[in-house]
Amino acid sequence: MTKRVFISVDHGLAVVYFLQSDVVPELIRQGVEVVVLTDDDLVDRIQERFGQPGLTVKGLRIDEANHYYNSYKNTLQFWVTFLRRTGASNRINLEAVTSYVRQVGVEAEDLREVAFPLMLPVVWLMQRSKLARQWLVKFQRRFNPGIYADLFEKYQPDLVLASTPGWRIDRYLLREAAARGVPTASVIVGWDNSSSYSLPGADMDWITCWSELQKEELVQGSDWEPEQVLIGGIPSYDGYITEKWLIDREDYFKQHNLDPDRKLIAYASSFITFSPNIQNIQALAELIEEGRLVQPTQLLIRLHPNHFLDVPRVASEREQVYQLVEKYEHVHVVEPVALGGSLGHYSGEDMPEKTSMMAYSDLFVTVYSTMAVEASVHDRPVIALCIDADEPWQEKFYLPLSKISGWPTHDRFTKSQAGRVAYSKDELCDHLNHYLADPQADLEARRKFIEEECTFTDGSAGKRTAENILTMLEKGHYR
Repeated sequence: MTKRVFISVDHGLAVVYFLQSDVVPELIRQGVEVVVLTDDDLVDRIQERFGQPGLTVKGLRIDEANHYYNSYKNTLQFWVTFLRRTGASNRINLEAVTSYVRQVGVEAEDLREVAFPLMLPVVWLMQRSKLARQWLVKFQRRFNPGIYADLFEKYQPDLVLASTPGWRIDRYLLREAAARGVPTASVIVGWDNSSSYSLPGADMDWITCWSELQKEELVQGSDWEPEQVLIGGIPSYDGYITEKWLIDREDYFKQHNLDPDRKLIAYASSFITFSPNIQNIQALAELIEEGRLVQPTQLLIRLHPNHFLDVPRVASEREQVYQLVEKYEHVHVVEPVALGGSLGHYSGEDMPEKTSMMAYSDLFVTVYSTMAVEASVHDRPVIALCIDADEPWQEKFYLPLSKISGWPTHDRFTKSQAGRVAYSKDELCDHLNHYLADPQADLEARRKFIEEECTFTDGSAGKRTAENILTMLEKGHYR
């Protein structure tokens, strides 16, 4: 009998992971019917772009799910979600989790500000007690709006698969599946996901991740059994390896008015929820314009998707970047493409842009973002730039960039010696000149870093992940 799987695609990264890789095509080739659930406003666009026999696209009913969260015991659901995200075992590095706890404490208002201190002992207990963590996962079951009944009854899925194990709005779909006795599964789409988001938001049977490193974080930190965790690499990077998205270099440089005779430094904005990036960008621009680098260079700045949120502080930074572009001759900017709906600028629509930016850069600079891994896949020297802001975010939680090196993924990057870390303009200058003089520096460490983080570096991760999903379908429930 034909197997059928629901796949929740509620984020732009998930569009790339499932639909722009070999994952869904391989499942369909193996005879699996796929029902993709995505932003309701994008159903037609997703169907038009990716539609093929064996693929059905339906709405994820995000508005209904959000309405349930906001209207039904919202305070209790907020704290359950808070404990879920902060309650991972202290057997793993919890620096990222600790920063989130601090953020909630700083930004809490009204009754949440009163309740926050009462939550801290619970967090302490959960990080030390598997029984407490198991209790919370079971307690979450009661928050199940049952808004997908008609889809379950019509399609009778054999597996419900999401891009997180219930860390986002997909938790309601996964909880309804579990309540109906349908096996549940997840993938890991982000480099830091397994160390930053903690416990599952629903009862889960299976998960597939990038590497042994992520598997250890899931097993040790979030109580997954080793047999539940499969390793498939990261399908989103297969297109980098096979160069299927790469734009011709001459065309790419013309597109951004770049000088083909100057070395290209690319900067990817990151971490803007916690800290401004403008001080990093300013330092790069000044070093180029001051002529302090050993070769003529130019800067291409990629704004972060969150720069386009209706948030005054990040919108202001976006405008400051545009002002730098106007001020300096050799500074340019690129905006991530928006698909629309809730996916926003995390659309996956600009994979050719991202690929070409990394492939043609002579140096890649960011704030420890996932693009440090992606640029390393492209064999680009990487610098993690962590200059503290002169003017921190006001009235919101601010985390100095000099204080984030202990986060799990950041720590692994530093220890791997795959790239360099700069905390000042002068240190940045030294690292830039080092790599400009010797582009092959740290090459072997970079390649080892990619093997450890991504596992499969031959463009096969999409097919391997599809094989993992087929295994899940064959075995059914783990629980």
